[in-house]
Amino acid sequence: MRVLLAQPRGFCAGVVRAIEIVERSLQKYGAPVYVRHEIVHNKAVVDGLRAKGAVFVDELDVVPAGAVTVFSAHGVARRVEADATARELHVLNATCPLVTKVHIQGRKYAAAGRVVVLIGHAGHAEVEGTMGQIDGRVVLVQNVQEAEQLDLPGDTPIAYVTQTTLSVDDTRDVIAVLQRRFPDIVGPDVRDICYATQNRQRAVRALCKQVDVLLIVGATNSSNSNRLREIGTESGIPSHLLADGGELDPAWVRGAGVVGITAGASAPEAMVEHVIAALRKLGPVEVSSMDGLEEHIEFRLPSELAGAPEVAAP
Repeated sequence: MRVLLAQPRGFCAGVVRAIEIVERSLQKYGAPVYVRHEIVHNKAVVDGLRAKGAVFVDELDVVPAGAVTVFSAHGVARRVEADATARELHVLNATCPLVTKVHIQGRKYAAAGRVVVLIGHAGHAEVEGTMGQIDGRVVLVQNVQEAEQLDLPGDTPIAYVTQTTLSVDDTRDVIAVLQRRFPDIVGPDVRDICYATQNRQRAVRALCKQVDVLLIVGATNSSNSNRLREIGTESGIPSHLLADGGELDPAWVRGAGVVGITAGASAPEAMVEHVIAALRKLGPVEVSSMDGLEEHIEFRLPSELAGAPEVAAP
């Protein structure tokens, strides 16, 4: 069996930064360090940090006053920030800088008197945080059908922003409907769309031209991992999402000459290796990586952690 790895795959700069914030906080301040919601959508990452002393909570009311607290990479609403201030929590904000950029854009559009249309998935932590960061009217639109049914007068000044785990390709059709229905519309440059989401989706499309089956390493609650699986299916390739090698069904790869593997932006490379190890139990495996874009983007840590000891990459 040949295994072909997508390039790029796995961790993006925002996820690396978020995990490192928790790691360095534990080293500098000691356990426990409280984290609101999963730092990223990956059980292996969360369990690893929990074993080192991170305590994951759904809301801040269970966090002791004054405790070191990290906001996840997905961002939080302003009410959460206000709650943290009221409880005098020592907050380290691990919100991805690209998510923060969406918050700033949304607030700018709302301040100009526009209705802000957020293109994203209902219930996603990033969407909830973004909607809670923008003053004024914010409307969530999840797909083309909802864009067609958006109940606003045609002359309404609107602006759109997008969930960062959606790519240019994911949002193009929705934006086209909004532009047709609402002539007075503005939005960010397509270059402001999350680079990691776009890069991983392009890599999967290229990978699907060379493989018989596609395995996506990632969590079931990871938006970008699910989208990678959908792209594989849309490309006509049997595609399966799995957290690690323990979830591999041998029937998925039976008879496959070339198995493609990619990983969502919150999935560590160790889980990719775990899947490859599971494939090796089925027979000889030859692993290679496809040619692709190499990412060199890094995001700064909070200044108070910049001098803390570096930690080994997961």
